[in-house]
Parts: sequence; structure tokens; C-alpha cells
Amino acid sequence: MGSLITIFREMPDPRTGNAQRHDLLDILTIALVASVCGAESCVDFAEFAEDREPLLREFLALENGLPSHDTFSRVFRLLDPEAFGRAFEAFLADLGADGTGVLAIDGKTLRRSFDRAAGRSALHVVTAFGSDARLSIGQKAVAPGENEINAARALLATLTLEGMLVTGDAIHAQAETAQLILDRGGNYLFALKANRPAMLEAVAAFFADPPAPLQAFATTDADHGRIETRHHRVSHCVDWLFGDRAEPGAPRMPGLATLACVTARRDDAPPSTRYYLSSARLTPEHFAKAVRSHWAIENSLHWVLDVTFDEDAARNRTDNGPENLAILRRLALNVLRTARPKLPISRKRKRAGWSDDFARSVIGQMR
Repeated sequence: MGSLITIFREMPDPRTGNAQRHDLLDILTIALVASVCGAESCVDFAEFAEDREPLLREFLALENGLPSHDTFSRVFRLLDPEAFGRAFEAFLADLGADGTGVLAIDGKTLRRSFDRAAGRSALHVVTAFGSDARLSIGQKAVAPGENEINAARALLATLTLEGMLVTGDAIHAQAETAQLILDRGGNYLFALKANRPAMLEAVAAFFADPPAPLQAFATTDADHGRIETRHHRVSHCVDWLFGDRAEPGAPRMPGLATLACVTARRDDAPPSTRYYLSSARLTPEHFAKAVRSHWAIENSLHWVLDVTFDEDAARNRTDNGPENLAILRRLALNVLRTARPKLPISRKRKRAGWSDDFARSVIGQMR
């Protein structure tokens, strides 16, 4: 586990004096291995360490024995999330994450992280998710008094976006966010909804009666006992959108190159149409793939964190604890994604919790 140890060893220790009895590297490594093997809380981390001490001593010195659950809790409360996030990114680079493809950004609320007594709202985090590799690229918490837009920009500003198509919901269809993505070498694909009403009305009218036939691509899925057909259309005629008829006084979307829409029809239900803005010159096929790839963040990240890691039930509420444990869960999920790829995440967590040999095959990816 040399690579992981090197990364964790460089992290600043927030503790002082006698509180540093247990090495920070040991604490973080135990917590990560425990999370990979099914642990959900600081109490779980301590009990896992007791039960699997021989396995842990294969790669950790543990000179002062095993940390207690109070030690785990205190460390995660005090640990700087920015520093832990940088370690997250360094470890991701060590896993060899692909730097191209679709990068989806989306927010998620940790529902049980609120602290009513302290007047603290539930933690809301924005994650950047590499849809092709199915790996979390980074995470940023929404600061008090700010919103998801600010957190997304702060997160994107730390990432190299060369060759990436950054996708996001309509809340991110902002000129400043778009320019940030372009400046860092990427392109954007944002949904267009009612938060930009005049532009939405103009784009909808354009696709309802286009001046010329548009490029189109259709897909059909038969999942969950229903048939859904999606018709994707794109246009690279965008200059007209910045006239007064679209959205007077609104900032231009920098680099805009494609307007797109997808109309979905499911069985006998009325059709629904969604509209998009992109700086990439997309074909209908590429647009269809990118839209579907964006939803991988819901199916392959948020759903897995809630169902397999039980994130919505996590009750750590104090100081930096909720944010740091959210980073830890995403780090553990990345490790599980890269190990034994043919097995489901839930099975890998269970078998790693049951078998030392299986656990070694998973945590060996951290080397």
C-alpha cells in the first residue's frame, strides 16, 4: 500500500500534543479499509480494527495499538476537508482515472447530517463524476449562505478539464460557469429550463418550427416493462439567440455552438421535451450519448451511496465530520469500482467484510 501511505503521510495532522498518540496515516487507512469492507460509522471503524487487526498489521505498524471510536470521530471532525480532498484527487490520479469523456456535476444532500440544536442545516455536496470511468473525480461542500452554483465553480476550478464535456442541470447554465469550463480546456452541456424563461421560450419555439430540417437521431429502450423512444435533434445555428427576442440584457453563453432537444415518448404517456445548450459542436448521436451519460451520476453514484453505503442515514453532524466522511465514502467507492470489476459493489463490500483474502484483492488496488 505504498502509494496510499505516501499520499496520507503528506496530509497535515490537525491534532496536537498527546492527542497524536495514534498516527494519522493509520487512522485514515483503517477508516478507508473499513469503509471498503462495509463499515458505516466511526464506531464501525473501531470495531472493524479490533476484529481484523491481523489483516491491518500486514501493512500498518500500529505502534500504539488500535484507535478508539472517539479517536476516529475526533480526527474526522478536525481534519481539513480541503486537504483531505487534495489527497482524494492525488489518489484518483494514482488509480489512473481517464481524463476524457463526460464529467457530470450534480449536488446531493446528506439528509441526516443536520444539527437542529446547533441550527445547522443538512450538508449539501457537489460531486464531479467521470461517467465513462464511473469514478468520483472530486467533491465540494456548499458553504453556509452560498448555493450549489458557487460550490460547482469552486470544484471545477480545481480540475483539469482538457478534453472533457462537463454536463449539468439548468442551475449551472450560467455564463460564468460556462466560461470557467472553457478556460480550463473543456466544453459544457447544460440543460435549459424555466430559470431562463425567455431563452427557454425562444429555443422551444425554434425547435417547434425550425427554419430547415435538423439533424436527428432516435433511440428505443425497453426497460422495467416499458418502451421509451427518444428523438434527439441538434442545431448549430445559434447566433440568432442573442438578439432581444431571446433574453434582453442576459449575458451571452460563451462559446455556444449547439442547441439541442430530446423528446421522449413512453408507452401511451404524453411526450416530454427537454432542451440543452452546449459549447461543443455535437452530432445528434454524441448528444444522445452525453445526455444518457450524465444520468450515470444518479444511478452509479448517488443511488449506490444511498443503497449500498446507506449515506442518507449517516448521522455524523459535528464540525467537518459530515464532509470528511462523505469524501471517505466516495474514496472507498472508487477503490471498489477499480477492483474485481465484474462483481457488483454490494457483493464486493460483503465479501471483503467476510474474507481476508478477498479484502486483500480489493485493497491491493490502493498500492
